[in-house]
Amino acid sequence: MRSIHEKGRSLRVGWGKRPLTDDDFQRLCRRFRVAVVEMPLRSGGFYYRVKDRDYIAIDSRLSGFAKLKVEFHELAHFLLHAPEFGATANFLNVGKKTRVEFEADAFALCAVIPRRWLEERSIEEILDTEDVTSEALAERLGIFATYGI
Repeated sequence: MRSIHEKGRSLRVGWGKRPLTDDDFQRLCRRFRVAVVEMPLRSGGFYYRVKDRDYIAIDSRLSGFAKLKVEFHELAHFLLHAPEFGATANFLNVGKKTRVEFEADAFALCAVIPRRWLEERSIEEILDTEDVTSEALAERLGIFATYGI
């Protein structure tokens, strides 16, 4: 988890300190030259690399918190798991949850549910005022309790 925290902070966009937005995601993708494609998908999204080009595909039917979580999950695959050369693909919610998928989820949850919320607000207040699911908040609280991020 240390590398996830270091990678998030190195982005210098407020990762873990404020809720990142779709604009933040788009800016980061432009900075790293990752092409984003939105289309109807059977999974929430996926990251892939072909011919030394990086792509993130997002299900065009997603919106709000669900879309943000998928966007940052797929960006995490690029930031944390992309090979230096060759083709690769990582699909959200396809198959068994591996360490790589857990890391991408943790990165995404820290991006969209900042630590400050967990330290300063009650669970009920967050659920009543923010566009987050109780499942995502519970998972984020687990990451905070276990890893301190």
